[in-house]
Amino acid sequence: MTTAPARPSSATRLMSSLTDPVLRALVVATMIGRVGRGIFLTVTVLYFTFVVGLPAHEVALVLTLASAAGVLSSFAGGWLADRVRARRLLIGLSIADGVGLIAYVFAGDVATALVIAVSVGAVEQAANSTRSAIIARAFTGEARVGARAVLRAVTNVSIAVGSGIGALALALGTPEAYRATIVLAGAASLLGVTRLVRLPRSVDAPAPRAAEPVTTATGSTDATASVRAERIALRAHSPWRDPRYLLLTLLSAVFGMQFAVTNVGVPLWVAHSTEAPTVVVSAVLILNTTIVVLFQVPLSRGTHDLRVAGRVSAIAAWLMAGACVVYALSAGLPAWGAVAVVLLAALTHAFAEVLSQAGGWGLGFELADPVRAGTYQGVFGMGYSIGAMCAPLVVTATALEHGLAGWAVLGAIFLASGLGTWAIARSAARGVDRMPSQPPATSREASASVGP
Repeated sequence: MTTAPARPSSATRLMSSLTDPVLRALVVATMIGRVGRGIFLTVTVLYFTFVVGLPAHEVALVLTLASAAGVLSSFAGGWLADRVRARRLLIGLSIADGVGLIAYVFAGDVATALVIAVSVGAVEQAANSTRSAIIARAFTGEARVGARAVLRAVTNVSIAVGSGIGALALALGTPEAYRATIVLAGAASLLGVTRLVRLPRSVDAPAPRAAEPVTTATGSTDATASVRAERIALRAHSPWRDPRYLLLTLLSAVFGMQFAVTNVGVPLWVAHSTEAPTVVVSAVLILNTTIVVLFQVPLSRGTHDLRVAGRVSAIAAWLMAGACVVYALSAGLPAWGAVAVVLLAALTHAFAEVLSQAGGWGLGFELADPVRAGTYQGVFGMGYSIGAMCAPLVVTATALEHGLAGWAVLGAIFLASGLGTWAIARSAARGVDRMPSQPPATSREASASVGP
């Protein structure tokens, strides 16, 4: 009797994915650079408070405006990736990001802190959209979603490592320690750029032409008329004229507010509405990171298929709605019971996060027009930025202010957005079924696939 071959581990799948030069460069750059981001995220708020001397309302203003700057720059990064060499654009933005992090040591008041934070926020989101545009062009099908999943898993590991390093500055508590740690964060980001220069020139491949060149009566190309025809045709390929993609972006942005449940809702809920010790917040973050690292890649397999992407989005919706209710039930329990319920909710939430990301990537890539792949990814990233900016207010206005009823409303919001995404996916899949069969996947898809 023959036995089925053992399924490769997540680590094995990750290593096999690094045979592709594009993904290898992106993974190593992310692994190094995101350590710096983890360091920075750990110390930012306390640095503004204890070293720069900003009151709480000014810190909130700086962080809010930095997020707002990312809304427009998310679109700009994708738009530019359709018009200039994406490789050079990503390198330039990554250098600016590292320099911007180091510049925080010169913040002495709210004005300088605001200028630096807005600049860094804008550059970071533009770089994220440019990276998504590169993935959209360099890969196809399952390899494309797989590459995105690998990068997210690596990001979580690197940020966790950076957070541990940043904790050293918090332990020392001196201005010198904070500044040295911030410089280290910027240096790590700049070090990651040394790997981006290894990206092959193939990522700069131009988008498909939107219109054929215009020829004259003698058969030669009319350059002026061709440029005009291309410009007119591009308008028809604009994401702003694609209502289905705009609706997908809106629904994904709404569901993306679940990140604020982890970062804002759970810490404040645990501290003010439960008997659980606040240390459970750290356990929630560790649990979330562990689930993402272990399951993001395997649970993203197949989500390039529209029906699969819709199905995992629906599952994520129900899981997230359930997690909200379970979080609410932790109030009024004894400490041990509250801890157990919060961790159960966090586990459910983590799987909802992983599945929602997998479904969103699959649909965000597959429903985008390849003629303007960068611009489409810019619009999709802009939606997430808007969701991230609004999320703390929404979570506070629902769950934190109204308890069980508020958590139920928040869960209903997530359920509606996830099921709406599922409906879009089903409709799009039916449309594909009515189209002629597509050509087989390219060799890059086969060689870069992160699955076994």
